[in-house]
Amino acid sequence: MQKLVIIQSRAIPLPVENIDTDQIIPARFLKSIDKKGFGENLFRDWRYDVHTNEPNPDFVLNNSKYNGEILVAGNNFGCGSSREHAAWSLTDYGFKVVVSSFFADIFKGNALNNGLLPVKVSEEFLKEILTEITENPEKEILVDVEKQTITFNDKTESFEIDSYKKICLLNGYDDIDFLISRKQAIEQFELKTQKVYEN
Repeated sequence: MQKLVIIQSRAIPLPVENIDTDQIIPARFLKSIDKKGFGENLFRDWRYDVHTNEPNPDFVLNNSKYNGEILVAGNNFGCGSSREHAAWSLTDYGFKVVVSSFFADIFKGNALNNGLLPVKVSEEFLKEILTEITENPEKEILVDVEKQTITFNDKTESFEIDSYKKICLLNGYDDIDFLISRKQAIEQFELKTQKVYEN
């Protein structure tokens, strides 16, 4: 996974509440266990006309004036089924951060496990960000993983993150990488334990 330390980027506004995982990545695309390629079908039924398969010009991802590595969404993002593919599709599309005022717990865990940072902000701050970036797409958001802060328009809020997942994000680790990084300490512990039992 990529290291996430400082993310400073323009953002894409998606002011829709209760976006569930089936809207993020429809179930008919869950046929692969390879994480690559899911970005093509991110928000598929919103991005494309279901009858003509042509891009929907009214959907924000099809609007060239919006781009960036940060998705700013409405309240209760990632609700619904527990499919990990939702996180895969967001990261494969190019998002590193999702900002909302609430995340479903399972989605939040899946996101962190796949190098996608869910940043929970107050409803007031979320509204301010959504309004501003919709009107001024060139505005940037700054997310500092080490300090656990998000800054926009000279206003800063702190966000929570599990300390173990924070280490993983800062170093680009998945769970296996983290264990490998602790290999020497694990081996030393095993040697000490073995000596205790031998004595």
